[in-house]
Amino acid sequence: MVKGNGDPSKIHTLDALAARLAAMRHGRRVVQCHGVFDLLHIGHIRHLREARALGDLLVVTVTPDRFVNKGPTRPAFGEKLRAEALAALDCVDYVAINDAPQAEGAIRKLRPALYVKGGEYRRPEDDPTGGIEREARAIEEVGGALHFTDDIVFSSSSLINEHLSTLPEEARRFLHDVRRTHGAPGVLNYLRGAQALRVVVVGEAIIDEYQYCEAIGKSSKEPMLTVRRLSCERFAGGILAVVNHLADFCGQVEAVSIVGASESTASFIGANLDGRAAKTLIGRPDAPTIIKRRYIDSYYFQKLFGVYEMDDSPLSGEPEARFVDAVTIAAGRADAVIVVDFGHGVMTPAVIEALCANAKFLAVNVQSNAGNQGYNTLSKYPRADLVCVTEHEARLDLRDLRGDLEAVLERIARRMGCPRVIATRGSRGAIGREEQAGIVTIPALTSSPRDRMGAGDAFHAFA
Repeated sequence: MVKGNGDPSKIHTLDALAARLAAMRHGRRVVQCHGVFDLLHIGHIRHLREARALGDLLVVTVTPDRFVNKGPTRPAFGEKLRAEALAALDCVDYVAINDAPQAEGAIRKLRPALYVKGGEYRRPEDDPTGGIEREARAIEEVGGALHFTDDIVFSSSSLINEHLSTLPEEARRFLHDVRRTHGAPGVLNYLRGAQALRVVVVGEAIIDEYQYCEAIGKSSKEPMLTVRRLSCERFAGGILAVVNHLADFCGQVEAVSIVGASESTASFIGANLDGRAAKTLIGRPDAPTIIKRRYIDSYYFQKLFGVYEMDDSPLSGEPEARFVDAVTIAAGRADAVIVVDFGHGVMTPAVIEALCANAKFLAVNVQSNAGNQGYNTLSKYPRADLVCVTEHEARLDLRDLRGDLEAVLERIARRMGCPRVIATRGSRGAIGREEQAGIVTIPALTSSPRDRMGAGDAFHAFA
């Protein structure tokens, strides 16, 4: 059944496999299976055997690494190794790594007579991604049929999480408890509840720019590092990133912010803000749109230094008055207002007063960063319904460097009349204080973060 190594002659690009099948399908029935196949197991083997028995050629398409969304540290095996493992099976004739997150494009290219899925996909309503319905339409378009196998079912994710997890024991226990008390349907139903919400996000619109460089060496005349610029990437940052996160979950999302007069930055924001989101952007002619430019060593992927392009003097005059009006109107019609305050002069006392007076539910994140030198603290806000900050920012607010963190959260909650306070702690996870539940600890759910930039903003938005 299994050969020693994956037969390389079986593995092709998707386009090459489509051309090969076109030349040899006459009189032969082509069957296609598709999946991640991370940790190949007996359930997969029985599924593939049954699929092969339905036709003359079995082709298997594999989800590429960049589209595997099974959680931290996944896939456990890279796409080439997963393809090699499948090619080692006698029942598999050809393997291709897909070029998309879903299989419908591969179905249209390969045009199989049968597209075969496991019996667990028989009920489309049990597939929250809607993938099986799209695949069913694709196989129908090419004149084929959808077929389900009926054998024992195992989950690679469950096997890996249970027996091969790289997560610390504390994180494993936490996830086990969530699975036991809520389960996937409970979590998904909770997220679906956000679809009815109208959410307004208020704060600084920021453009995050990354200049990738390679070090040349020290200048011969000065004690200065010299680098060669290689490439540049720009991203919608600040509250724009938060809005883009929420657009996938909430029915209506609106960004309310301040921008400079530059047409180029306005067009960038227009092109990079999710098209489903509304935006109210007040122009400030005396200041630029904030650009945070970081210079990155491309070899070590480490930040060398940063340059901020901004005017952080407090908003005033007509721009402030217009911003206060915009915040008042938007907050009054929203179910929830999320504030992300980077401390660059936008969130003035008048703006904060308008928010506190009009927001039905006010979620506040106040950040300490290089641009505000610790002068930006939670004490600016007299009330909130949710506070989500880093441990450092919570301690900075109370000028309490060493005290018990639970006591720090309790003091913030009492002062602001806030029923929910969360402090994120990086690799140590997060700790929260909720009026009814008391103190809740959440471990970090990955042991090897790839990029921490913007993680706190995303955490705050979903909290």
